[in-house]
Amino acid sequence: MRPPPLAELDLTGKELIVIGGTNGLGRAVARQAWMLGAEVTVVGRTFRDNPAERLNFLEADLSSLRAAVRLGNELPVEAADAVLFTQGIFAAKSREETGEGIERDMAVSHLSRIAMLPGLALRLGRARTGNRFPARIFIMGSPGTGELGDPADLNAERDYRAVRAHQNTVAANEALVLAGRDRWPGPDHFGLNPGPTKTDLLSNRLGRDTLANWATQALIGLLRPSPETYAERIVPVLFATDLTGQSGLMINGKGRPIRPTRGMDDVRVDEFMTASENLLRRAVG
Repeated sequence: MRPPPLAELDLTGKELIVIGGTNGLGRAVARQAWMLGAEVTVVGRTFRDNPAERLNFLEADLSSLRAAVRLGNELPVEAADAVLFTQGIFAAKSREETGEGIERDMAVSHLSRIAMLPGLALRLGRARTGNRFPARIFIMGSPGTGELGDPADLNAERDYRAVRAHQNTVAANEALVLAGRDRWPGPDHFGLNPGPTKTDLLSNRLGRDTLANWATQALIGLLRPSPETYAERIVPVLFATDLTGQSGLMINGKGRPIRPTRGMDDVRVDEFMTASENLLRRAVG
C-alpha cells in the first residue's frame, strides 16, 4: 500500500464524516482532513473547534443506542466518501450502565457503531459522481492484538472486570470489521489500530484529574506518537486508491496492513455479531 505523501495530498471535493471526532484521535483526523481541503462533519457531544467553512458539527449523545439508531437513519451520508467511527471510552473500575441497561464502555465503544451501520451503510456515497473507489467505513479500535473476548457475556453481567470488559469491545469491533462486507455490502470496511496514544480514553478508568491518569498520559506522550502525528500518517491512507477491494483489512498506527487476530474466524465473528445485535435489540426495544 502506497498512499500519497501528505504534502502532495489534496482532498478538495472529498467528504469525511468522523463519529466521535470532538476529541483525541478523531478530532486530530478531522482537522487534518479539513486542512487538506476535505468537507468534514464531526459528530459528538461537544465541539471543541471554532466553526469554519467545510467543518461541520452535529451534536449527538453516542451513549444512547436509541439516538444512535436515529442518527444512522438520518445522518446525511449520500455524498460522503468515508465514515470514520472513533467514539470510545475505557471501562470504569466499577461497572457502569447507561439508561438503556448497557455497560457503558460496550454501549459507547461498540454498540453505538453497530446501531448506526444498518441505517447509513447502504446510503453511504450513493450520490457521489466520478469517484474511483467505493465509499469506505473505518472502525477504530485495537484489531489484530489477539483479543477474542467473550461474546456470551457481552454486557459484562456475569463477571465484571474493567480490562476484561474493554477487551470485549476490542474483539467485538474487530468482528464488526470482518462482518461488514457481507452484512452491509457496497462500502469497503476497514479496521484501524492506532496503538496507545495520548488521549482522554483512560480517564474513565483512572479518573480525569488523578495523578495516575496524568502520569500514564505523560508516559504515553513520551513514548508514542501524538494524535496529530497519527492523523498525518492515517489521513492519506483513508483516501488511498490502494485500499479499493481490500474490505476487511486492518491497518496499524503507521498506516501499514496488519493481520487479523488469530482465532477471529467466521464462527467467532458470527458469535459476536449475533450477541451484539441481540443486546442492541434489548436496549432499544
